[in-house]
Amino acid sequence: MLKGGIVILSETKTLGGKQKRFLRAMATGLDPLFQIGKAGITENVMNQIETALEARELIKLRVLPTVGDPVEEVARKTADFAGADLIQVIGRNFILFRRSEKKTKIELP
Repeated sequence: MLKGGIVILSETKTLGGKQKRFLRAMATGLDPLFQIGKAGITENVMNQIETALEARELIKLRVLPTVGDPVEEVARKTADFAGADLIQVIGRNFILFRRSEKKTKIELP
């Protein structure tokens, strides 16, 4: 669904609408932790994303203009590789959420 330049994806694995809204609100204050460049999603980038998701649960990433693929496609591939929920794509940024296996930090409504 497209609303004013914001793509809201409903392909999450386990989250309801209320939970996605809650996570989107939490992510507004986050800066992107990683940038995906022309090399795309490399093994090193995926390892770092996995570590960040385990530590933080909610992260924001940015896709640089040098990437040839559409942002939505890169975001979906990254979420699939990381086993995370794709919460939202806004412009060149996207938000991923995955519960920590060791210690849950975010309590969803």
